[in-house]
Amino acid sequence: MARINRPVSRRQAWWLLATALAACLPLAPQVPPWLSVAAGMAFSWRAVLTWRQWRLPPRWLLVLLVIAGTAGVFLQYRTIVGRTPGIALLVVFLALKLLELRAARDAVATALLCYFLVLGQFLFTQTIPTALLACLTVLITTATLLAASDDRPQPQRQLRRAGLMLAQALPFMLLLFVLFPRVQGPLWGIPQDRFSAVSGLSDSMSPGSIAQLSQSDAIAFRVQFKGPLPPQSQLYWRGPVMPAFDGRSWRVAQTLGAYPEVPYTGLGAAVDYEVTLEPHGKFWLFALELPATLPPDSTLTNDYQPIARQVVRNRIRYAQRAWPEAIAGVNEAPSILRSALALPKDGNPRMRAIGAAWSAQYGTDGAAILAAAENLFSQQLLIYTLNPPLLGPDIVDEFLFDTKRGFCEHFAAAFVFALRAGGVPARVVAGYQGGEVNPVDGYLVVRQYDAHAWAEAWIAGRGWVRIDPTAISAPSRINSNFSAAVPAGEALPFLARGDLAWLKELRYRLDAVTNGWNQRVLGYNPQRQRDLLASLGLNEPDWRSMTAVLSVLCGGVMLGLTGWILRNRLRVDPALTAWRRFAVRLAKRGIAWQVWEGPLAFAERAARQAPAHAADIREIAALYARLRYGAAPQAADLTQLKTKIAAFNP
Repeated sequence: MARINRPVSRRQAWWLLATALAACLPLAPQVPPWLSVAAGMAFSWRAVLTWRQWRLPPRWLLVLLVIAGTAGVFLQYRTIVGRTPGIALLVVFLALKLLELRAARDAVATALLCYFLVLGQFLFTQTIPTALLACLTVLITTATLLAASDDRPQPQRQLRRAGLMLAQALPFMLLLFVLFPRVQGPLWGIPQDRFSAVSGLSDSMSPGSIAQLSQSDAIAFRVQFKGPLPPQSQLYWRGPVMPAFDGRSWRVAQTLGAYPEVPYTGLGAAVDYEVTLEPHGKFWLFALELPATLPPDSTLTNDYQPIARQVVRNRIRYAQRAWPEAIAGVNEAPSILRSALALPKDGNPRMRAIGAAWSAQYGTDGAAILAAAENLFSQQLLIYTLNPPLLGPDIVDEFLFDTKRGFCEHFAAAFVFALRAGGVPARVVAGYQGGEVNPVDGYLVVRQYDAHAWAEAWIAGRGWVRIDPTAISAPSRINSNFSAAVPAGEALPFLARGDLAWLKELRYRLDAVTNGWNQRVLGYNPQRQRDLLASLGLNEPDWRSMTAVLSVLCGGVMLGLTGWILRNRLRVDPALTAWRRFAVRLAKRGIAWQVWEGPLAFAERAARQAPAHAADIREIAALYARLRYGAAPQAADLTQLKTKIAAFNP
């Protein structure tokens, strides 16, 4: 009890301050700026108190500060429950706990609070840098716990001891990671938390919306193909389908699943692949056109858009199969065709007139009208650009006949409008086109700047047919990549630039490392655990068998560590062994050696109590002191010490 109630030393206070800083600094971007400033002031206050050895603030002041900090968090978030407000509250408590460090048990409580904050970092991000920083913080916190019980060793030695302890715990951590039952989704999915916005396609498309998204080089998803990579021109990743048009924006009509499985049959060779999809906050899943299978817990809308049953808020992985030559919608429902013909009552008179002329000339021949629309776009000499000019109310007419400059959404929207004006059912499809293969790990990486929009027209006898009007004016966008189609001089996303070979090589390697982390660590889900256990002969294990396996393996690790410790244990200094034997002989004469007593001081005291043996006692003590504390002890001295002690018989 006296040990945990002893006052906190100056060195222990510095250790705790360093640990608190290491735990709080990574969370600074996640908490309000005022809280970061307040915590910094509290840490500085504690540093001054430690440096000057001043008294700690009174408890009534700390109580007021706790109330003020809690009120500030509540006013900031309107709650103190949830991921972000909970972490903010822990930061408040840690900063103020440093100002009341009086006993060793306060130091232990502070260190444990730092462990909680290390865990809190993973509630926001689970990247490799976050993990490395967390490991460093855990090392410092463990060394602080050691210093709480014994602060005499130097910092380097404390860190070395903490590292050794953590290394011994590493096998148990790996066993628990691999064998402890996994749960689907994160443990920190608190319902009150609001999902933070992430970049990605929206459920609506207006002029300039995808052009803005193309400035981002964030990864949308990664793909691993089971066989050869399809040609770049076939890499159309189907996303939200937008049949509704209000004169300026195209929107998703519905998100409810209509088909539990695909309602069409495929032609040609199927393409098998696996998608690792980054969170985007929507229901849709991206699939190579057209999907032949559906991922688990997903359905297919009536416009062939795969959607998940829950919002994609976490990274997910799913296996897919595609039929690039599938025929879909030959017997499409009349209601869907009517919605694919709807246009606003007015607007874009020039394109409406051209469409009416097509309808009058070709009647219901959708293929002929489609060819006429392609010919029109070819004749207009449209320019593909990341910086399209602003458009007025008649966005289709102004793009086609006036500015003639636009991004993929301008091309797709104008083409679908033209087809509808001619009486051909059509709709806009948004998604991604292309991607870049990482030569390090072989994954196809699709980034946000690969976002694309194209058209889909219904032709009698053929069903829904994909037409990419962007390819008419900028074929390099489809056959090559995004950066090849952008006119010279226009700014590209940093990672889309092709003029820095060393940067691209570095990006490939970093991305491969990140992908391996995502696949093998963050992607270790219940299904992967079941597959691993099945490969080890544990098919459908229950909690009893899992407990038995864990117990046996952990026991084996414990035995291995025990054997290693016994084999590598520190050997007792032979000089110290001989000295203790000498002390035992004197103790029998009533002259007890105290462990805090130096050998020369003990020799003088023993010589006064046993003057007949004073010379031998002083000689033995001098030999021992030279062996234990001398600059260069000689082996002959040890032999002489043992001989003297063996002959010593008071």
